[in-house]
Amino acid sequence: MLAPTLPDLSRLDREALQALLLAEHKERIAAHQQLLSQESEIAHLKLLLSQLRRMQFGRKSEKLERQIEQLELRLEDLQQVEAAEDAPAVEGSSSEPSPDTSAAQAKRRRPLPEHLPRKTQTHVPKHSACPHCGGELRKLGEDISEVLEYVPACFEVIRHVRPKLSCRCCERIVQAPAPSRPIARGLAGPGLLAHVLISKYADHLPLYRQCEIYARQGVELERSTLADWVGGSSELLDPLVEALRRYVMAAGKLHADDTPVPVLAPGNGKTKTGRLWTYVRDDRAAANLAAPAVWFAYSPDRKGEHPEQHLRAFRGALQADAYAGFNQLYKEDGRIQEVACWAHVRRKFYDLQQAHASPIAGEALERIAALYAIEGEIRGRPPDQRQQVRQTRARPLLQSLRDWFEASLPKLSRKSDTTMAIRYALGLWAALTRYCDDGRLEIDNNIAERALRAVALGRKNYLFAGSDTGGERAATLYSLIGTAKLNGLDPEAYLREILTRIADHPINRIEELLPWNVAASASLTIEPAA
Repeated sequence: MLAPTLPDLSRLDREALQALLLAEHKERIAAHQQLLSQESEIAHLKLLLSQLRRMQFGRKSEKLERQIEQLELRLEDLQQVEAAEDAPAVEGSSSEPSPDTSAAQAKRRRPLPEHLPRKTQTHVPKHSACPHCGGELRKLGEDISEVLEYVPACFEVIRHVRPKLSCRCCERIVQAPAPSRPIARGLAGPGLLAHVLISKYADHLPLYRQCEIYARQGVELERSTLADWVGGSSELLDPLVEALRRYVMAAGKLHADDTPVPVLAPGNGKTKTGRLWTYVRDDRAAANLAAPAVWFAYSPDRKGEHPEQHLRAFRGALQADAYAGFNQLYKEDGRIQEVACWAHVRRKFYDLQQAHASPIAGEALERIAALYAIEGEIRGRPPDQRQQVRQTRARPLLQSLRDWFEASLPKLSRKSDTTMAIRYALGLWAALTRYCDDGRLEIDNNIAERALRAVALGRKNYLFAGSDTGGERAATLYSLIGTAKLNGLDPEAYLREILTRIADHPINRIEELLPWNVAASASLTIEPAA
C-alpha cells in the first residue's frame, strides 16, 4: 500500500491546518463507527444463528435452512472484511505484530493442542559476529512462537509380499497365508474404508464430493466404487450393530426420538419421507457406570408398528415426546412406562415469549427454569439421592405450577396458543412428573435429540437417501459413530480398528468389538465425550 501524499504543512495557514486535522478526525470517527457497526452485526448474526440452529433440529423447514445459510454467508463476509482491515500494510510493515495487536489476539486465541506433533525450525542470525561492533555473540535467550500448519492427507500403497518357499526334501511349497481384507478382493484397506465412512456419515460429505477431493490428490476413484465400499462395510458391520441393539434394549430406561429422512422413490424420480428412529441408553447423569450407547433404526414411514417392533423386547421407562405411535406401547400390560419431556413443554412457551412477549409464557419459563436448576445441582448423583431431592424440592414446585396452569386457563381464549401450550402440559402431567419418583429418569429427552443432530446435518448435505436400503445403511453407521462419540472415542480411529479385526473375529465374541471394549484393548485417539 502506498503512503498517502501529504500537503506541505509549512505553506498552510492556521485555519487550513485546523480544517485538515478536523477532516482527518472525522474520517477516523467514521472508520471507527463502521468497525463498531460491523462488530455489532457480527454479534447479532451469531445470536441469530444460535437461535436458528436450535430451531433447526426441532422443525422441518427448508425456508429456515436457507435463512441459516444466508446468515452464515453474511457472517463469513463480515469476518473476512474485519480481518482484512486489521491486517498490516504489505509495504514497510513488520512481520512481527505490535504489542497491542499480539495482546488482543492472545485474549481470543485458544492455545494449540498439546497432542499435536511439533517440528522445530531454528532461525539463526546471518552474522556470526555482532553486526555493530564485530564482537563475539553469546546466547542470551530465545523467543518461541507457534504456527498451526496443515499437512494434506496422503494415500499410500501397501504391497503385501508373500515369498514362496520350497522344501528340498519333499518339494512341498510353504507360503504365509494372505492377510484378510475387510471386503473380499477389495482394493481399500481398513483405514481408507473408515475415512470414507466417516466423511459421509460424520463429516456429511456425499460420495461424489469425496471423489472430487481424492482426484485433486491424483487418485481417480469412481463414485460407484466408493458406494460398493460403503455397502460392503455396512454389511460387514451388521452383526456388530445387532450386538449393540441388544445392549441398548437391555437397559431399564431408554430415550427415544425420530426424524424424517427424504428417500428417493424408485421409478418416478421423486422423494418420499422415511424415518430414522434413535434409542439411547445413557445413565451417566444418575452415576451409573454402564457404557452409554445409541441404536438407530430406519423405517419407510412413521407408523406406530415400527417402534412396537423395535421395542418388542424392552421393559422399563421410555422417555420420549408425545408421539401417538408410542401410545399402544404404554397400554400393553404396563411393561413400558411413559416419561414425557419438559424441554418440549418449555419450547412451546419459549416460542410464545419470543413472538408475543407473553407475561404468562414468561412466568411459565421462570417456573420451569427453577426445575432445571435443581437438576443441574443433582446431575451425577446416585438415583436415591436424586429422588430424595426431587421429592423435597421439585415436587412442591410442580404442584404449584399445575395449580397456576389451571388458574390461568379461565382467563385465556380457548383457541389461543397459550391455552394450547398449557393444555399440552396438563394432558401429559402424569408422564411429566414421573421423573420425580425415579432417580434414574431425566427431566427431558434432550439425550435423544442430541443423538439426532448428526442426522439433521447430514440430511442437509445429502438432499435424500437413494433408497430404503440406503436408509438402513445410514442407521448402521450412525449407530456405531454415535456410540463411539458417546464413549469419548475418535469414531474414525474406532472404525479403522474394527474393520481391521472384524473379518477374522469370531461371531460368538462380537461384543468384544463394541466401542467401550475396544477402547480398553486398543490405543485410540480420545475426544471429549458428548
